[in-house]
Amino acid sequence: MDDLTFLGILFVPIVLMSFLITLVLTPIWIKRAKKEKLTGQDVHKLKKEKIAEAGGISVLIGFIIGVFLYVSLKTFFFETELNLIRILGLLCVMFFAAIVGIFDDFLGWKRGLKNRTRIILLLFAAIPLVALNAGNSTMMGIDFGLLYPLILIPIAILATTSTYNFLAGYNGLEASQGILILGALSIITFATGNLWLSVISACMVASLLAFYLFNKYPAKVFPGDTLTYPVGALIGAIAILGNIEKIAIFFFIPYILEVILKLRGKLKKESFGKVQKDGSLELRYPKLYGLEHVAIAVLKKIKPSKKAYEWEVPLLINLFQIVVIVAGFIIFF
Repeated sequence: MDDLTFLGILFVPIVLMSFLITLVLTPIWIKRAKKEKLTGQDVHKLKKEKIAEAGGISVLIGFIIGVFLYVSLKTFFFETELNLIRILGLLCVMFFAAIVGIFDDFLGWKRGLKNRTRIILLLFAAIPLVALNAGNSTMMGIDFGLLYPLILIPIAILATTSTYNFLAGYNGLEASQGILILGALSIITFATGNLWLSVISACMVASLLAFYLFNKYPAKVFPGDTLTYPVGALIGAIAILGNIEKIAIFFFIPYILEVILKLRGKLKKESFGKVQKDGSLELRYPKLYGLEHVAIAVLKKIKPSKKAYEWEVPLLINLFQIVVIVAGFIIFF
């Protein structure tokens, strides 16, 4: 049985497994995190409620179970180990990124790992892909040879892992962005014949969808770096393993803009808004230091009420991300 027939039969059960596991585990994690006082303030609410942190753990578990269900079905029932080493390599990249994220979450985002330490650790996350000599060293007609696995792959994993963490801080933003980008990558990898990457992307999309039900406004749980680092690593790994670096970089335009705006503030300005008595948001600074600030400014300008609310900020950023994704499909396909 070929991969296409295999996926046609088992794609839905595999993806549904990831969704259901995360759906069941997330409320359990919320209760446990609150009991252990692993919580953070919801800074955009007047009441400043304590919300469960590090919810990415339930997403990772749901995702991993879905992926290993896919692997086990291929191995035991269809007797094929095709792409198994690359799947395990991809998971190792994510695990290492997740460990860094867990350290950050448990230490607290104000007291977490130092930037230099974090960068070094995230560079090590690329080692499995380097060891596998993953991807194609020829890009834009240039053969980069050993520079590709030794230099470009670590830079790519570091870039996607760390920058995906930049666009954050608003209920539902990180999860919804992952759903959009990985959903688009799942379609692209399917269209380019990388069906195994398509199902892996879809497993994460399903887990994020389940998590989003608890993370959307008003959030009951925050994703934490436990989610953002491995999701960013997954995006980078899929781009490399699927040889779709160009379109993946294009999809990352919002994050590239976010980095530029963050650098404007020397990486010291926070993306949060300033909560008003009526629950609306004002800009925290005179200048804009993130797409979140841009969204607040745009909402205040275009809305008749001249007010911006937290739930509207992820919505506007997501609409921008959708425009970027559609443009990417038109340009590259």
